[in-house]
Amino acid sequence: MSAMSSALRTALRSALTTAIRSRDRVAASALRSGLAALDNAGAVPTTEDVPLDGDSPIAGAAVGLGATEAARRELTATDEHALVRAEVSERREAAAEVEAAGRPDRAADLHHEADVLESVLVEAGGA
Repeated sequence: MSAMSSALRTALRSALTTAIRSRDRVAASALRSGLAALDNAGAVPTTEDVPLDGDSPIAGAAVGLGATEAARRELTATDEHALVRAEVSERREAAAEVEAAGRPDRAADLHHEADVLESVLVEAGGA
């Protein structure tokens, strides 16, 4: 499954557009975080040495077309849903801790973020 065409990513982007238009900053933040979590999970550490140009005006610059490009890991739909479920769990746990620390306003925001992400999971069929 292509990272650009997954149902979950499409649902997150659609919900983000809606949240921005309705000026729901908490929901927009949660949706951006969800998308970033998926993007970050696709990043892989480079294991190859990149040739460096000693004569470049920029010290340590990589040389050659595509020398700094790295293939991204393809996430399955199951991987993506698990990542977003983890984001929901983290927010719910943080909300409980924040509420116990006497910050019910911030806890409410975290609960709202978790609810938004969870609703997108349901919409994308991953609940």
